[in-house]
Amino acid sequence: MMAKYHGPKDRLSRREGFDLFGKGASLTRLTVTPGVHGPKGQRRAPSQYGRQLREQQKVKRFYGLLEKQFKKYVDGALNTKGNTGDVLFSLLETRLDNVVYRLGFAKTRSHARQLVGHRHVFVNGNKVNIPSYKVKVGDVINLSSSAEKTPVVTGLLEIEAPVLPEWLERKASAGKISRLPGRSDVKEPFLENDIVEYYSR
Repeated sequence: MMAKYHGPKDRLSRREGFDLFGKGASLTRLTVTPGVHGPKGQRRAPSQYGRQLREQQKVKRFYGLLEKQFKKYVDGALNTKGNTGDVLFSLLETRLDNVVYRLGFAKTRSHARQLVGHRHVFVNGNKVNIPSYKVKVGDVINLSSSAEKTPVVTGLLEIEAPVLPEWLERKASAGKISRLPGRSDVKEPFLENDIVEYYSR
């Protein structure tokens, strides 16, 4: 289930200093700190716990997850051999809703989730309506013909050279998972060690 946040999203992105919700050019005043005093407001340095909590909340909001679901991903990463940060972001990035977004088929992750939930996404020719569905190497992702005809998706598909992560391939309206992603494939400024320490307390 994706977390429903009904407050001002610009405020949350401004607090973190980068676009949390994929709003792109519509995001206003990104460099201005939220609050009545703006950049002049005095802030104490956060405690170690406060910093870890903030990082956990940042990543949850970025991927649109509730606490119970996010903790399940962290637990899975902690209980898997290998670098915990690599495993965690591999699990998060291979969610179907995130893949639809990363392929450029949706304008935001919430839009991608809507496409999946409304049964507009196919994996290897099979209709999948579970946003958390885990894609695998070699999987091919397509949109339904009705989704492709919507103005928003049509505009996205007309972008000749969309910027894709290196672990994804796309030709027209078909995407493919060429390899599993790792932490280095996620360019957003996350501090995975703080997240791991938060849940290891």
